[in-house]
Amino acid sequence: MSASASMAQEGAKILARLDRLPGTRSIWILVGLLSLGGMFEFYDLFMTAYVIPGLIHAKILVGVGVGIFQGPALFVAATFTGLFIGTFVFGYVADKYGRRVIFTFSLLWYCVATLIMAFQNTGYTVSFWRLVAGIGLGVELVTIDTYISELMPKQMRGRAFAFNQMVTFAVVPIVAFIAYKLVPTTVFGMDGWRWVAIIGAIGAIFVWVIRLGIPESPRWLLNQGRIAEAEAVTAMIEDRVRQDLGTELPPPAPHDVDRMEKVGHFSEIWEPPYRSRTIMMMVFQFFQTFGFYGFAAWVPTLIAEQTHINLGSSLLYAFIIAIANPFGPMIAITFADKFERKWQLVGAAIGIAVFGMLFAMQSTIPMLIVFGVLITLANNILSYSFHAYQSELFPTRVRARAVGFTYSFSRISTVFAAFIIGAFLKWGGTGAVFGLIAFAMLMVVIAIGGFGPRTRDLQLEQISH
Repeated sequence: MSASASMAQEGAKILARLDRLPGTRSIWILVGLLSLGGMFEFYDLFMTAYVIPGLIHAKILVGVGVGIFQGPALFVAATFTGLFIGTFVFGYVADKYGRRVIFTFSLLWYCVATLIMAFQNTGYTVSFWRLVAGIGLGVELVTIDTYISELMPKQMRGRAFAFNQMVTFAVVPIVAFIAYKLVPTTVFGMDGWRWVAIIGAIGAIFVWVIRLGIPESPRWLLNQGRIAEAEAVTAMIEDRVRQDLGTELPPPAPHDVDRMEKVGHFSEIWEPPYRSRTIMMMVFQFFQTFGFYGFAAWVPTLIAEQTHINLGSSLLYAFIIAIANPFGPMIAITFADKFERKWQLVGAAIGIAVFGMLFAMQSTIPMLIVFGVLITLANNILSYSFHAYQSELFPTRVRARAVGFTYSFSRISTVFAAFIIGAFLKWGGTGAVFGLIAFAMLMVVIAIGGFGPRTRDLQLEQISH
């Protein structure tokens, strides 16, 4: 038997052992630790919508701009330009250097950049450091998705991503509440928005603690030819699960193995069967942001536009709506692995479109909150399902690169979505904004519903083939 055939045989045995593991306490702890890293990431990401009113109030964004991106639009554009660079330019680094190393490094990167941003005094320097933080965020988003998909047994990938999103989205009402309390105020002589940023940046303190509990992905180690390390990590996970069960593990089933290469080539994602998946996800990612960030980033402004209330009140109602964020993925846990991910995506997109149009028809605070909550739930089910789905579609050797490339289309579209939504809001009010969002969701339904492959309860290597 050749060396490569022997490696493939050993790799198949290790993958089979991983995929047969039941979802015990130790497996969920792994998801939880990765999700804690995601919490700091989501705090920083969703902070964008809540600190803008404070930046405007402090006149930091007055009179600054680059081209069409003036004032608040520059800050939003800087955030998502950084995310674009992180996903498009540096998405491959987790394929090259490993999931664990890049998870840690990118988390530290954006925490430090956010801390520096909190002490800037001009719109241009605030926006620059926001862009730098966005690069780290972009890399982290890609790394966490690839990490979870590779560590989780096939029968619980959906629930693992739903749990991950539930934990990470739990921070959204926290940042909304902190912003509601701090943004309109001054604390110890510093504007409240600075404290919101500083609080998020302290996540760096917990990075090394989280890192200690997370092993490297055995799938990545196999691709590097590090069979002994992959075996050791798998045996360690098995021992923990065996202790949880108090009994022996079920026997492994036959398992596929993919081509084992250290790092795949970008050209691979343009070859069958990945070409159609790449194009599908490019279209999906470009349009989904109009629904997700089109509402999440603009919710205080949309409420104020509908009701003509002041900054403090709109932030309060935005906080109430934000409380719903963890409940979308929590609901999804009940059905995540029971039917195809693509149809969960389609259903969520339809919900966003319908609830958005109904939101635009309301003029009273209670009804705005009701439909705001429904949009939020649909958005978060969309988010959970696409994070799981995109990481299942490509092989390990090119997974982070492919996810980063397709995901980058959502980052660049959000840069322009911020400007486009602002123009639609000025031109036609909230009705025009949600008409635009409904059109974007139609494109999502066509792309995923028409061209998405099945992934439920399949080995990652089967999906790759």
